[in-house]
Amino acid sequence: MTDHKPNAYAEAGVSIEAGDKAVELMKVWIEKARRPEMIGGIGGFAGLFDASALKAYDRPLLATSADGVGTKVAIAQALDKHDTIGFDLVGMLVDDLVVCGAEPLFVTDYIATGRVVPERIAAIVKGIAEACVEAGAALLGGETAEHPGLLGPDEYDVAGSTTGVVDADKLLGPGRVRPGDVVIAMEASGLHSNGYSLVRHVLLATAGWSLDRHVDELGRTLGEELLEPTRIYAKACLALADRTRTHAMSHVTGGGLAANLERVMPVELGATIDRATWTPQPVFDLVRRVGEVAQPDLEMTLNCGVGMVALTDPDDAHAAVAVLAEHGVRAWIAGEVAAAPEAGGTVRLVGQHPGW
Repeated sequence: MTDHKPNAYAEAGVSIEAGDKAVELMKVWIEKARRPEMIGGIGGFAGLFDASALKAYDRPLLATSADGVGTKVAIAQALDKHDTIGFDLVGMLVDDLVVCGAEPLFVTDYIATGRVVPERIAAIVKGIAEACVEAGAALLGGETAEHPGLLGPDEYDVAGSTTGVVDADKLLGPGRVRPGDVVIAMEASGLHSNGYSLVRHVLLATAGWSLDRHVDELGRTLGEELLEPTRIYAKACLALADRTRTHAMSHVTGGGLAANLERVMPVELGATIDRATWTPQPVFDLVRRVGEVAQPDLEMTLNCGVGMVALTDPDDAHAAVAVLAEHGVRAWIAGEVAAAPEAGGTVRLVGQHPGW
């Protein structure tokens, strides 16, 4: 009689059984994030999407973006709460994509972990799927990789990519921007998924605050605030592009408001944004005060309350704010575009936030 010997791969730290269970648990969420163009289900080597839908476009341009969520995953791991980090991932992907006017068609994800815990992987995918529904995109496929020795048993990272389409004559960007365009600012839900290395350094490492600490000005615990999911602007921004003369949009991520808006500014123009037009959410002032972070440093790292901006014809400015409100996005006129012969393409922040 031969004694049973454990699977060699399992002895090395990789569990095929756990991976299979994770797939079974995530199926219910993946099924919710479908589009009619999807062909088949999960389990194949590649996801299939019926491209005949592109025949409706005169000159379809495919757009793509790839991203992750940075060190925000450390907060999810510390709190053992994993069902929102996938929402952040999709937000970072589709909100990058939509700025050129592209509709997100599908998303694929990649989860690397030191040990597959099926329930944890399923929770991550749940967030991804729910965000895909919010964005109108299909969750077309993904990969979960177990990396023992490279990552700790309870460590993981998430990344993904998305593909979308826009008709060439509706492509948004610097070439459409005109003097007199107004800057429409769209409110962020919070920190989104950028600057967490600074936030963790200031509030956790230096100030020594715990994630379960209740913070009065936040109205909840620090951990709850830091896990607030990234706002998904995709459907609102597509409606904005369709119903107003919006010429360009910018997703405010790493680098802050000015640097990201400069990415869609033509070299002969500049923009001025008035800080007095909005009050950032309390978490931004908290980081500023507790960490004694200079305002320029803060604005180069965090979104400071504005997650997306649009450059829109001034005659459509109020209509733009109304369209965004219909989609649950608070927005306001924050600035203006003008000729800038000496400092073309730059964005200036002037004034001061109320209460700062």
